[in-house]
Amino acid sequence: MTAGPLAVEIVATFCVAAALLYRYGDWRNHHVFVTISVLIAWYFSLIIVFVIPMDVSRTAYNKCVRDHDLPVSTTTVAPPSNDTILPDNTTITTVTTANTSVTTAVPSTVAFFGSSSDAPITAGPFPEPTPCERPWSYVSEAVMIDLWRVVYWTSQALTWLIMPMTQSYTQAGDFTVKGKLRTALVDNAIYYGSYLIIAIILLIYISTQPGVHVDGPHLKLIASSASNTWGLFLLVLLLGYSLVEVPRALWHAAQRGWSLRHGYFRVAKLSAERSEAEEALDDVLDSLQLASEAISGSHPLRPCVDTVLAKVPGGLQQRMRRRQRAGDAAPMPTQKSLVALHRQVIRALQHHHRTEAQWEMLVEEVIELEDVSENQRHRDGYFKPSLPRPPSWTSLIIGARLEWYWKCRLRGYALRCLSVVCAITSFMVVWSELTFFNKSPTLSLFAVFINAAKSNYDYLAIEVISSLTIAYLCVCTYYTIFKIRVLNFYYLAPNHQTDQHSLIFSGMVDETAYTKIMGHMDVLAILSEGFNIYFPMCVLAFCLATWFSLGARLLSFLGFQQFLDQDEITTDPDGRGPRAVGSFLPPLSSERPARDSWTEPDVESVGRVGDDGFSYSRTGRPAAPRGIFDDV
Repeated sequence: MTAGPLAVEIVATFCVAAALLYRYGDWRNHHVFVTISVLIAWYFSLIIVFVIPMDVSRTAYNKCVRDHDLPVSTTTVAPPSNDTILPDNTTITTVTTANTSVTTAVPSTVAFFGSSSDAPITAGPFPEPTPCERPWSYVSEAVMIDLWRVVYWTSQALTWLIMPMTQSYTQAGDFTVKGKLRTALVDNAIYYGSYLIIAIILLIYISTQPGVHVDGPHLKLIASSASNTWGLFLLVLLLGYSLVEVPRALWHAAQRGWSLRHGYFRVAKLSAERSEAEEALDDVLDSLQLASEAISGSHPLRPCVDTVLAKVPGGLQQRMRRRQRAGDAAPMPTQKSLVALHRQVIRALQHHHRTEAQWEMLVEEVIELEDVSENQRHRDGYFKPSLPRPPSWTSLIIGARLEWYWKCRLRGYALRCLSVVCAITSFMVVWSELTFFNKSPTLSLFAVFINAAKSNYDYLAIEVISSLTIAYLCVCTYYTIFKIRVLNFYYLAPNHQTDQHSLIFSGMVDETAYTKIMGHMDVLAILSEGFNIYFPMCVLAFCLATWFSLGARLLSFLGFQQFLDQDEITTDPDGRGPRAVGSFLPPLSSERPARDSWTEPDVESVGRVGDDGFSYSRTGRPAAPRGIFDDV
């Protein structure tokens, strides 16, 4: 067994998951249990992407060994042990083929599914060299099965039990751990009750089927089948949208005019949401201030009020105290009302914080698009941002000249090329899913590639193709999650990648170790019959709906503002986008000149340092940062 590649991938995947959590999470302020749970969920999601290709190449190697009956010489030797080392550093292990059992120089015992022989393992003479070359990343089946067992069942526990309870626990307004747990159980009663009803219906259905015995192993497979079906249903929604939207978004990003109009539309919509979030937060803070004034310092409920006040940032507390209120006396709060108020404060603060973060990122993005559009008119070859930038090593290396060539000349072509590549890959994915049920001839493009690499024993190509395909599917899946701005923990469960991997690599005959742990869907006839046809058709239907923007058109028809490129009204409602961006930085707008009055930089103007530490030109706008390639 070669444990080196597996160990490297496990450690590297953990570092990637930790880096992503550090980027998107706030481990200093979040609860330790929440941070650990999310880290495990993200880690197991990523480890499937990196380790499944190794499982696929191992399965291809096992099939090769099974399909070849190795010729045996007449020399007889003593039965060697598994740890006997030959002069050429080859370990002797027992390999069971389809028809015989021989001792051969391969790394470890290989098990095959559906083997036609159960002959006892015997020590025999050395065989001739086998045409099956062992993969460089070969791992024994026992290790792989143990790994997938931990990953799969831990993911099931996170998905169906820990994550829903954690979400409700963090938003509970109770002031004790026992109260928070009770509230979390009540909130998830409908959630778990619905699944319990579905489980009872499935058990009744299975118990009525002839020849099916409901025992422990079957119950495990039933639970796995139901979970996989739910994961595949979510995957239909996510991939049906993203397989079309990812290439289209890249193509639109190359069109600066479209990107700027879309940015103005998003700013206008988010500005309204931001105002609503601020109003809702002010109302909740008013109620909190009234409760704080009604409860004195010696009151038994004062610690509860202090707990709620501790959740409010200092700036919001000062604004809360400055607000004018009516002179009517507030009623004395109760324990129950404080719990409800605490929950309202938590939700209002989360909504306000999320909206503010989205607002800042969106406005910076739109300002960047405006800068690119304006710099395209100037052919001096220096990119001049409208906002001052702190000095950094990237600005020193890249400089304003390379930044101008990249953003104003090369970036659009690069995005168009990437969009074409993603569009071709999306077509291959949809085509492979539509031809999934056709076993002969093999029409799935990914299955053709895998079979070609497998026939040449090119296990590295198998792993590369598997990794790139699964990585693209993961990008599409998580793109949809972040696109709808709902970071629900359940959607980060790793079942999506695994099930989709099984659909794409349908040409593989042998089972992977993960399939052995996960189980098949053929236990439930209601799920297995026709599923290979209905599932791809649903993906195709969602892709067509996304291509023609049916969802956006329906919402626009119902009165919800949606960005439709052919509709001038929905493209820029009331022209609020540019005004909202202009009001984001009012102090800077009075100091810098209008963009139409920008002048070319000269030797005297570039490099003057202002009181704020940034370099400015004679026009008053920040001077282009000098880089090591600016004089090239």
